Amino acid sequence: MGAACGSGCVTRWRRAEDLGLISCQICGQVVHAKGGGGEGCPRCGSALYRRRPGGYGRCWALLLSAVMMYIPANVVPVMRTTSPGSTEDNTILSGVRELFANGSWDLALLVFSASILVPAFKFVVLGLLLVSSQRGWVHLMRVRLRMYKVLEVIGYWSMLDVFVTGLLTAVVRFGVIGSVSPLPGVVFFALVVVLTMLASMSFDPRWIWDGVDDDDE
Repeated sequence: MGAACGSGCVTRWRRAEDLGLISCQICGQVVHAKGGGGEGCPRCGSALYRRRPGGYGRCWALLLSAVMMYIPANVVPVMRTTSPGSTEDNTILSGVRELFANGSWDLALLVFSASILVPAFKFVVLGLLLVSSQRGWVHLMRVRLRMYKVLEVIGYWSMLDVFVTGLLTAVVRFGVIGSVSPLPGVVFFALVVVLTMLASMSFDPRWIWDGVDDDDE
């Protein structure tokens, strides 16, 4: 892909790498660097790299850790509800079933989406982006970029899980005279949220375009 010049010729798009430019990942300063990186930033003194070393390994480690925490987060009970004459431990899925059975289908749908569907969607999309970037796939690059943007937008709603937990606690407290106490499942659930956010933040969208010629764009 190129741009037409005044004499009718076609010039290739110039990238930062072609111009010898590197952006500091700490303060954002753009500097000229002839090597592959390692020079110091003139503003903050941080090392400059075209791509952060070990970026793929870090992102994979966070993603796989989040997937591992996802299983106990949905199997181990997350809260214990105590009311006169009964005590019950609930997982996320059992809580969704109870909400449906009690007619609160809208709240059940919210809990299921925020706690089950959204994390699973993040796992799949981020995994596809990592595999396609590492293997240097040159197909559907713009589609992959849109996938990353969707992942970024969903990331803004990661705190929805906290809202859902608070809402469930309020429903139990106002519904009956009782109490709610957290169980170990809450810890795994929180780890899934944090690790998934860190994995998304560790993914460098420039990986999508690495190794791609202008003609492929």
